[in-house]
Amino acid sequence: MESSRRALLLVAVAAAAIGLASASFRDNCDIKWNPENAAFSDDGHGLTMSLKSNSSGCLLQTKKQFIYGSVSTLIKLVPGNSAGTVTTYYTSSVGADHDEIDFEFLGNQTGQPYTLHTNVFADGVGKKEMQFVPWFDPTADFHAYTISWTPCMIVWYVDDVPIRVFRNYRDKGIAYPIKRPMFGYSSIWSAEDWATQGGRVKADWSKAPFVAGYRDMVLDVCPCDGADSCVYGCAGAFSHGGRQQNCAGLSDEQRGKMLWVQKTHRIYDYCVDYRDNKKPGPECSLPQY
Repeated sequence: MESSRRALLLVAVAAAAIGLASASFRDNCDIKWNPENAAFSDDGHGLTMSLKSNSSGCLLQTKKQFIYGSVSTLIKLVPGNSAGTVTTYYTSSVGADHDEIDFEFLGNQTGQPYTLHTNVFADGVGKKEMQFVPWFDPTADFHAYTISWTPCMIVWYVDDVPIRVFRNYRDKGIAYPIKRPMFGYSSIWSAEDWATQGGRVKADWSKAPFVAGYRDMVLDVCPCDGADSCVYGCAGAFSHGGRQQNCAGLSDEQRGKMLWVQKTHRIYDYCVDYRDNKKPGPECSLPQY
């Protein structure tokens, strides 16, 4: 319970600092896929999404698009045997050459750790995966997961800990999302063919439904439909001297926390582990924090 209280406090403090209240899932989001598998709390600030079969699942999408900002929520992942399931929390544009920033939580057999999978797509190109095992049990309590996207860098946070940074090096020819508005998404679905130990372990459907819980979404974003004036205005709002999420980089304390996580809990880095004939991109040789 202590970790739950701390995570709730972190989201509340963040909301107060930027002058926002936590957003209602019911008021600010639509269930775009299998709404019968979603259940809102009475006040709309809580949500569960269920996976009942290998052809079901559930998908939530924010009503508004945005360019730059942060999306944060508390998630309690599927407990017990979650093999073959994927719970996601991500942002994405729509259409060709899409941009996307991912948290994906890959389930496992009872007693085995979840895999926290991160990735970023820019101009339709991804393959920038970094994976971690959590330093806590993500099924026992709620923890805050945050995607922060500014003109200068993307940061993935777990509670108050940055686990990864991806910097904007477009001036060096490296793709970075700057112009396509994104929606925020959450989903739960079956990925038996790859999610757990490369697909060797399948879902045990006798344990269904698999249920993930959400609380207290916080949106500090710049709403934008993609018009040039909007894109320019949002870039100014979230760049140097702008909103709370700015381009100053991580603090020394944050940098220390991230390096600890990457040293002790990172299990895959596309810049180092060249699986499937992947080659490290030029950004891999550049500072990321």
